[in-house]
Amino acid sequence: MAEGSGPTEWFPHPVGVGPWEVENPGVPRPTGEEYDPDLLDDGDRRNVVDAYRWWRTEAIIADIDTRRHALHIAIENFENDSNIGTVVRTANAFAVDTVHIVGRKRWNRRGAMVTDRYQHLEHHPDTGSVMAYAAAHDLTVVAVDNTPGSVPLETAELPERCLLLFGQEGPGVTAEAQAGASMTVSIAQFGSTRSINAGVAAGIAMHAWIRQHADLENAW
Repeated sequence: MAEGSGPTEWFPHPVGVGPWEVENPGVPRPTGEEYDPDLLDDGDRRNVVDAYRWWRTEAIIADIDTRRHALHIAIENFENDSNIGTVVRTANAFAVDTVHIVGRKRWNRRGAMVTDRYQHLEHHPDTGSVMAYAAAHDLTVVAVDNTPGSVPLETAELPERCLLLFGQEGPGVTAEAQAGASMTVSIAQFGSTRSINAGVAAGIAMHAWIRQHADLENAW
């Protein structure tokens, strides 16, 4: 196992491509600086879209940076929430600008499936500090929680420069976060469960923002 390998890189996978010469017989090897010579030699089995095959990690990040969205995500982590990896993976899929971890700095990265290598992450020791960050960067804070008085996400107009803030599985968004948010939105539910998994809720809310503000011509 290579040093620094993530969980999707421990063993061979059917996803990916082999060495350049195997995949492209007779085609000259690319010489652009975005390409990684080792990946060209050995193949690329990483969890990346085909457009980034054989690219260096730094080159992938730089390319995503040219078209990241004005959407930020924050998730409170005061009880070591296991959903953060899922949130990071989804944020990467939607080219979210930054994911903010509030509370405990350590989190289980397995659910991120190595996407945290390509996603900007920030840590904040408490809710007040992430609220201050949002104010300094002209981001409107929208809490996501099924609480009395919340606005249905399905009909809410989300601001373009937005920080969606999620609570933990169970407790939900803290009172401090709700008080500091411009509004709280809820996801319509129709069954018996009291709440949706925090990672799933984050994906639904991110996609609601994407539907309102993203240029779908830029999607893979």
